[in-house]
Amino acid sequence: MNKACYAIRAVKSLISLKSLICIYHSYFHLLLQYGILFWGNSPISGDIFKIQKRTIRTTTNKGRRESCRDLFRNLKILTLSSQYVLSLLTFVVENRHYFIPNRDTHHHNTRHNLDLHIPPVYLSVVQRGVLYFGCKIFNNLPLHIKSQVGNSKHFMKMTKSVLLEQATYSLDEHFKLSSQ
Repeated sequence: MNKACYAIRAVKSLISLKSLICIYHSYFHLLLQYGILFWGNSPISGDIFKIQKRTIRTTTNKGRRESCRDLFRNLKILTLSSQYVLSLLTFVVENRHYFIPNRDTHHHNTRHNLDLHIPPVYLSVVQRGVLYFGCKIFNNLPLHIKSQVGNSKHFMKMTKSVLLEQATYSLDEHFKLSSQ
């Protein structure tokens, strides 16, 4: 990813911002997205997020101390944590047969019937895993988005627009914003 940042820095004086963003998506974002389901919740993701912010600052000619939050929103680029959340939700929606909705665990019509059942696990390795964390992220979505899970294209479009607007820097920040 450092090589992708360097490549953008090397050509930024020669091409337009639109072309730089195209290079970002075709080179850096492709590397970022590869296997993010498995390493997106690991400690190394903090270092990768710093590289992503440096690449965005390089692309837009901003200083080292300038916040990237508005840059992510203006360029319509997902932050690392937002991309991880989107990838998890894509996995959950495409593999719904692996998950049990709460409405199937009991016969009562409750307000959380659209949520996914989270099995009780106590190992942190399992809690950081795709199945458990995918349920947790899905259950944290607003009700109007969860209700669109049957129409996967519309669900993903709504989710991506919310994630682009939030531009969260961490998963904890994502949970805090979603719970409000």
